Order: sequence, then C-alpha cells, then structure tokens
Amino acid sequence: MPEGDTVYQTAARLRRALEGRLLTETDFRVPKYATVDLSGRHVDEVVSRGKHLLIRVGDQTIHSHLKMEGSWEVYPPGGRWRHPGFQARVVLQTAETQAVGFQLGILEVVPRSREDEVVGHLGPDLLGPDWDAGEAVRRLAEHPDTPIAVALLDQRNLAGIGNVYANEFCFVRGMLPTRPVREADLPATVDLARRMLVANRDRPIRVTTGDTRRGRNTWVYGRDGRPCLRCGALIRRSELGRTELEERVSYFCPVCQT
Repeated sequence: MPEGDTVYQTAARLRRALEGRLLTETDFRVPKYATVDLSGRHVDEVVSRGKHLLIRVGDQTIHSHLKMEGSWEVYPPGGRWRHPGFQARVVLQTAETQAVGFQLGILEVVPRSREDEVVGHLGPDLLGPDWDAGEAVRRLAEHPDTPIAVALLDQRNLAGIGNVYANEFCFVRGMLPTRPVREADLPATVDLARRMLVANRDRPIRVTTGDTRRGRNTWVYGRDGRPCLRCGALIRRSELGRTELEERVSYFCPVCQT
C-alpha cells in the first residue's frame, strides 16, 4: 500500500497538472458517480492528507485513496495510457493535460463542506502544514497495551505511515514491532517518523538507511532471511495486527531489536 510520501508526491504531480486549470471534461467510471459532471469548473487545490488525496473543484471535492494498487497518472491530451482503460476510475481533462486515476481503492465526490466526513478521523498528518507532534504522541499514548507497530499503522493516531515505515521505525529505534506502546519512547519515535518521511517526500526511491543501492535502501522491510545490515543476524518475519483480518507482515532483527 502506498505510504504518505508516495501520496504526497502524487498530490504534487496532480497539482502541477491541474491546479488553477479549467476542467473541460470529467468522466467518473464508478456507478455511484457516473452522472457527475464537473466540466466547466476550475480546480482550486490538490492536497494530500496522510494517504488520502483531495482535489477541490468549486464546492465539490474528489476524494481518493490508492489502497494497494491504485495510481494517478498524468498524460498529454490524447496520450496513450500505460494501463488498460477498464482500470480507469476517473478521467479529468483540461486543455493542456489529462489526469487519470487507475484502480483507486476509494473514489468519491463529496461536498467540500463535508470533507471531515471522509478525512476528519485522521490523526496529525506527518507531511501536513499543520503537523502536531504533541497530538500524535497523545493519541499513541491512549493505547498503552497495543504493539507499537500496530499503533503506528493506525491512521487515527498519525496519518501517513504504512507498513514499510512502521517496520523501519521500529528497527531504527531498537524496538521489536510487538513492544507495547507504554514501553516505547513516543516523542523520539514520532520525531523519527516525521524526519524520515520529510527526507523521502521528494525522493523517487524510498531510503531509510542512507544507502540508495538496491537491497540496501531499507534496514529490515522485505529482507527476511537476509543478514541484518548492522549486526549480520538473519532478519525474521512474522504477522501482526489488531485482528487476524488486519494482520500485516512484520520484519525485525532478533539481535538489534528488543
């Protein structure tokens, strides 16, 4: 699933393509919004909110979430798409460009005045202009018995962390993903989360180790069975989540993390 830095970059790309421009045609390819027509209106703003995207058009907001396989791509008018047409969920056309949302996990059009109904539950946005570290710490601390990795992934605590970052934060802080929140240094963990996402928000390749070489750009994520880049012990993996349905793969070093 794309993480906050990926969505931040997607918003920046859509901002360059759409913001301030007149929509000449819109095509919503989901049944509920198939009759919605926003042509003739200007795109006022494109913003990311954690893993969510908001495209504000007049008094309406196009809300999307990439989920596991979604993407937004920009083409010149009439340009050939890199994905089959049946995967397109929405097409936004201007005189200069075309933005297409493919396989979006969520796509809806809501009144701009009701945006809170779709993103109001989110915690502080790690890459947002209104980032509030103290509030993020407070929300995490409300779940003292929850495994730290699970709490970090809960978007109601802080918005923008996916499974890659949750695993990497735990390694850098020397914590097993299963460590209870009450035993974690929350201010230090939140500070690390903010710094790491900011460092990656404009990078084409996510790097948490400082080493951009393939296979060495993450400490533990996706490296099960391979030597720890710090101590040489073999990285292990397990499953962790609030429920069986929410379990995600956890990666950890049995020596460097406790």
